[in-house]
Amino acid sequence: MCKSVFITATGTDVGKTFVSGLLLKKLRILGHKAGYYKAVASGSVKTEKGLLPEDVDYIKNFVPLGCPSETMFLYAYEQALSPHLAAKLEGMPASLEKIMQDYGKISKQYAYVVVEGSGGIVCPIRYDQTKIFLTDIIRQLNLSVLVVANTTLGTINATVLTIEYLKGKNIPIRGILCNRYNPDNFMEQDNIYMIRELTGIPIVACVQTGAEDLQMDAETLLSLFQ
Repeated sequence: MCKSVFITATGTDVGKTFVSGLLLKKLRILGHKAGYYKAVASGSVKTEKGLLPEDVDYIKNFVPLGCPSETMFLYAYEQALSPHLAAKLEGMPASLEKIMQDYGKISKQYAYVVVEGSGGIVCPIRYDQTKIFLTDIIRQLNLSVLVVANTTLGTINATVLTIEYLKGKNIPIRGILCNRYNPDNFMEQDNIYMIRELTGIPIVACVQTGAEDLQMDAETLLSLFQ
């Protein structure tokens, strides 16, 4: 049976795709059949085969998964906007039912799937007569989340608010992964301490900028998936 984890973050451009790539790479090194899925992506580029999300392109280049790019996502919007706004402008609103069906196909192909979210956790996916938020997708797919956070100034507030929002929505949290960590920076060390203290959520790893490997043991890695 396939096991998955949903990757969210404390905001946009915090490093969800980078961390997703590291998770996939580690799973592959350990010999597991692992795949990637992103239901909704903004900021896509035009190709001969249609729109290709930049996140999907990055993953394909970072971890050779041996599958067509178009099977790794469902909705791609060209404009780098919140998905709900991009959908309105480009006339392609998301459907929870279609996302569930598409994810079902992916989950049959792999033992582990890294599911990457869009933006931060309070991300409107569709906002018209039908309203869909990122948390609705997480619930429908019955997933737990891994929260990616920076370690720089302001991260305590952003991370605590993200965790409290998830707790308020009764979404299981597997852990926090601190990205772009500078181990020589005293403030960042304290930020990590305070995040752990104020959230009560384990910090499963700290990743330095440009890291090529995830410093996480196999047991911890596999415990993130359910």
